[in-house]
Amino acid sequence: MASSSKYDVFLSFRGVDTRDSITSHLHSALVRRKLETYIDCRIEKGDEISPVLLKAIEDSKLSIIIFSENYAASPWCLDELVHIMDCKRRIAQFVIPIFYKIDPSSVRQQKQSYATAFDEHKVRFMGNSEKLQKWKDALAQAANLSGFDSATIRIESELVEAVVKDVLNKLNRETSSDLKGLVGIDRQIEQIESLLCIGSQDVRIIGIWGIGGIGKTTLADVVFNKLSSQFEGYFFLANVREESEKHGLDHLRNKLLWGLLDEENMNYGAPSIGYFDRERLRRKRVLAVLDDVNDISQLEFLAIANDRFGLGSRIIITTRDVQVLRNVGAQGMYKVEELNFDEALHLFCLNAFKNVSPPIEYTTLSRRVINYAKGIPLALKVLGSFLYQKTEEEWESALQKLKKFPHKAIQMS
Repeated sequence: MASSSKYDVFLSFRGVDTRDSITSHLHSALVRRKLETYIDCRIEKGDEISPVLLKAIEDSKLSIIIFSENYAASPWCLDELVHIMDCKRRIAQFVIPIFYKIDPSSVRQQKQSYATAFDEHKVRFMGNSEKLQKWKDALAQAANLSGFDSATIRIESELVEAVVKDVLNKLNRETSSDLKGLVGIDRQIEQIESLLCIGSQDVRIIGIWGIGGIGKTTLADVVFNKLSSQFEGYFFLANVREESEKHGLDHLRNKLLWGLLDEENMNYGAPSIGYFDRERLRRKRVLAVLDDVNDISQLEFLAIANDRFGLGSRIIITTRDVQVLRNVGAQGMYKVEELNFDEALHLFCLNAFKNVSPPIEYTTLSRRVINYAKGIPLALKVLGSFLYQKTEEEWESALQKLKKFPHKAIQMS
């Protein structure tokens, strides 16, 4: 699936049936979760679907089809459906059907109101049996997909939440699966997830620590994107050390609260969080990442403690100083180690040669660079990118200079 998609979600629905009910509720829930959602609130005119809609479908990562009693009565909706199913086949677009007050078998086999709709289409589109068959095939294919039935989840708010959760899971899974260039990360992710104990209902603070450039933020980012959809609130507070120096801790605390409570324009200048918002946080299951913390006072000001968040919450702190994690009472600490030689070679070659191994004539030079970089991912990526498409003589010259003037990526600690 193309990563340049303009929209996260495209909503296909029959306006007369659902515009003021499940469609509006679902759209609002998706927008609240900061998902870019395309919804067309047109009054249908004519039979031909507009090119704008076709483009919007193609520009979406995921389509939700809300099958309602009269969905099949609309040639416009049926053309949308055909294009959605074509995008699923061609570009692996995610598709989620919702059967809203309609039996899935009626959609799949065109029975009841769907049979009536097709009787009318046969008259209206007489002589265009190919179009009718495309509609029928698309309905059958879509109705066979895993989706949601309002007869099973009868409370509409619960149905909407279940759909939104599935959307987030699918989109997060797609994002998390793109780990190209993140060498050796799978085994590290497994160890961090084991420390998080996601299934338990306690509140856990865990730390990821190690020298600068070792990949702490990258690990936290992958874990955050993979797991965030499982929480009621989530926020990644990046560059705590640098941002607190630039803007102050008040600014960072406001950002964190905005994100976790999903409210804009909260502004605390006082030394502590207000009682009401403290109670709201205690009722909410959240995932928060505090990236590059270098002093326990930052965590104290940001009110990071086990008793400040709802049951099942998880707080991840990245830092170069393990003492910060001890002082905050972290229940688990993961030290990010340097890459081993094979992993370092793989990462370096991806950046220096856009391949997983060096050309024969560069083998010895590559080993020298890897030994110099000491298994630090940032150094391997920076040096690999710097040496990309350079001659052997330029490599040799660069290595001689590095002996006298060590690269800053290697000196981080």
